[in-house]
Amino acid sequence: MTDVLFWQSPVGALTLAGNGGGLTHLLFGKAALPQAQEAAAPLLLEARRQLEEYFSGARTAFDLPLSPQGTDFQRRVWDALLTIPYGETRSYRDIAELVGRPKGFRAVGMANHRNPISIIVPCHRVVGKNGSLTGYGGGLDTKRFLLELERRRAAVSL
Repeated sequence: MTDVLFWQSPVGALTLAGNGGGLTHLLFGKAALPQAQEAAAPLLLEARRQLEEYFSGARTAFDLPLSPQGTDFQRRVWDALLTIPYGETRSYRDIAELVGRPKGFRAVGMANHRNPISIIVPCHRVVGKNGSLTGYGGGLDTKRFLLELERRRAAVSL
């Protein structure tokens, strides 16, 4: 059974979901997940607390057990996303090279699109080769908001 917590964040409604192994989803909107029950599970409450700290500028890294479901390639991409430092961006090509598929930037884009744990697995930090903002599940305004939030906080830390 999957536990679900709905939360109204600074970027709109979010759905947090998890099982005994870790956080499985952080989705934009109020998402319906199969075999899920709304519950204030400790893991989900902790995820919400850390996200509140992130949005307030007090947190630059998350410390949560993650349990995303995907193919081996998708999981390699998602692991690579976790290495992008707070306040920085990487291109799809950079991530493709990092996962050993230098010409696989389109496949990286698809893996990014299927990232089930947005924000925490920071797919918003991936941009086009020329630095342009490209598609994002939460919309480009949300992507811009998250990147600006991180840039402001990272600039203060210098």
